[in-house]
Amino acid sequence: MTSWISHVAVDCANAYELSEWWKPVLGYVDLADDPNEPGHTECVIVHPDDERVGLIFIEVPEGKSVKNRLHLDLRPRDGETRDQEVERLIGLGAKQFDDQRKPDGGGWVVLQDPEGNEFCVLRSRAEVDAKSQ
Repeated sequence: MTSWISHVAVDCANAYELSEWWKPVLGYVDLADDPNEPGHTECVIVHPDDERVGLIFIEVPEGKSVKNRLHLDLRPRDGETRDQEVERLIGLGAKQFDDQRKPDGGGWVVLQDPEGNEFCVLRSRAEVDAKSQ
């Protein structure tokens, strides 16, 4: 027997605001039968097509104090490059935390969401495939 990941839980100070921030980052939406509202202390967002692994934002009393033990690695879609995606996310309010880009084009960029949770932006599949040819 095995298990599958239903949600990745993100502790936060404001579940509604953080879920709203992440929706355009991932192209996710609220659950159709349980929309998120201001004041909700738990907010779920999912992929619009099939509710595969969702994110659930849960309000907790303590603030973030150390590096995440678990983080998301994002890969750009729709023909965008890693660097274009980094710029888009910074435009949405992410902050650059660390830059691990390599001179050969490899590597990643570590960003933080509005509450300081780290996540990485990797190269797109097209960038990876082009480099391996």
